[in-house]
Amino acid sequence: MPQIQIGIQLASLRLPFRKAIQTAARLGATAVEIDARRELKPNELSDTGLRQLRKMLEDLNLRVSAVTFRTRRGYNIEEELDRRIEATLQAMKLAYRLGCNVVVNQVGLIPNELPSPGWDLLLESLSQIGKYSQREGAFLAARTGAEDPADLLRLIDALPDGSIGVDYDPGLLLINGFSAREAVEILGPHILHVHARDGVRDLAQRRGLEVPLGRGSADFPELLGVLEEHRYRGWFTVERESPQDPITEVAHAVQYLRNI
Repeated sequence: MPQIQIGIQLASLRLPFRKAIQTAARLGATAVEIDARRELKPNELSDTGLRQLRKMLEDLNLRVSAVTFRTRRGYNIEEELDRRIEATLQAMKLAYRLGCNVVVNQVGLIPNELPSPGWDLLLESLSQIGKYSQREGAFLAARTGAEDPADLLRLIDALPDGSIGVDYDPGLLLINGFSAREAVEILGPHILHVHARDGVRDLAQRRGLEVPLGRGSADFPELLGVLEEHRYRGWFTVERESPQDPITEVAHAVQYLRNI
């Protein structure tokens, strides 16, 4: 199995932006994930600022594994849709300028029954984004976990080839009651990025919980084997949404992936 490329989501460290980048390098990551809404807004970043950031990353031997751009609504909601699409395209342009080809976001509710106005709007929106991707070289990766993986595959198959990819998040899948193993088997050929996150189902409380990497139900050695079967060569970016001790937990996650 090829060596795992490990990134760290800067937001998981709960530190100021530049300090988080320096800490990620110190923890042994070779890439970072940047939030284009809260950490680095495309419309506020000057050319000089971009050059300085790229120089800082280069000096620390870091790349950008993904750019996260979470919109308040999905691409199936008509309200302010044009603005949402344009902002997404700007995030994709930023990602490309940072040497990254993945922008992560939830795409929105995928209707179970057709025909549906939401379905048609979703296809139209993602097709428009996909056309931009082909020109710019950065692609939208739909985050897993909110919907059945089979429904996400149905959406991908309904779009022109190469319109969107998948951000595989085994932890979020488990939290929402889906099988991480089945998801990677279904979506494997379309996975552009992996969030290294773990989770469990609390049967007593009937809800899912995020847990430190390696302590949940995600069998990462097995999942990595399936990803290898699909020739995945992208990043594994450590994420902790609710850490009690952010730096320690992220450091342990990096070491866990290295041990695999």
